[in-house]
Amino acid sequence: MPDHRRGVLYGIAAYTMWGLFPLYWPLLKPSGAIEILAHRVAWSLVAVLAALAVRRHWSWIKELLRRPRKLALLTLAAVIVTVNWGTYIYAVNTGHVVEGALGYFINPLVNVLFGVVLLRERLRPLQWAAVGFGALAVLVLAVDYGRLPWMALTLAFSFGLYGLVKKRANVQATESLAVETLVLLLPAVGYLLFLHGTGTGTFGQEGAWHAVLLVGAGLITAVPLACFGAAAIRVPLSTMGLLQYIAPVLQFAAGVLVFKEVMPSSRWIGFSIVWLALAVFTYDSLRAARTAARNRRSAAALDHVVT
Repeated sequence: MPDHRRGVLYGIAAYTMWGLFPLYWPLLKPSGAIEILAHRVAWSLVAVLAALAVRRHWSWIKELLRRPRKLALLTLAAVIVTVNWGTYIYAVNTGHVVEGALGYFINPLVNVLFGVVLLRERLRPLQWAAVGFGALAVLVLAVDYGRLPWMALTLAFSFGLYGLVKKRANVQATESLAVETLVLLLPAVGYLLFLHGTGTGTFGQEGAWHAVLLVGAGLITAVPLACFGAAAIRVPLSTMGLLQYIAPVLQFAAGVLVFKEVMPSSRWIGFSIVWLALAVFTYDSLRAARTAARNRRSAAALDHVVT
């Protein structure tokens, strides 16, 4: 199988698994969001270390220890991803799956906004239009909800910041997750021990199957991330940009079709504006990618003629 096609399949697998997350977290009730988050951290580390052990890949640790800036960035990433994971688990288990999906729909627009504010990038006119539509959608949905869609905004901005920090750190996905979960391990295990000591923890108290599902939270964190890493090195960013919509589409479908969340007409209007913003953004991104590829071919042809 060609490497590009394999990469696309890895990408589809990663985003499909992320899109099906809303079906998993309710299975962990009566565990609370923070308890689930603590188990997710602890068992993710176990899963990642097992994967590294199979690959016998430990040489990166010594190199990373010599780079305190990278360690600091990964520590910051760990804090940010904790906010993201915790918010999403809370959103799903409190009946706000659709709002959670909204966060990942608007995340690409937040990334563009970060490019302007933090990286001083200049936006093309259609990118500005997409951001404007996104802001309008948030306003419409705020009126619909009677509040700012804070869970969606927290998810979008935390995931955007997480991606930005990870890009600056420039560490491979599996190794990065190992460091991040190691940073979070002490508070996670401390919280779980506190729950056990006070008799309020659910691990081992709700049957063997419930315990297995809590352990599985680590596996379902590590597997899609590994697939994502395999896809990212095989396919262009423009392709990954299209594949990323698989996850929120599946999350939205789960919210509406499986969990039967209420979708009044005003909410449909808000989401329609979001989808319009994403259509404009995607069209502009694909057009820019084609133009850049054409310019590279022209430059290569000119260089060949000159030489």
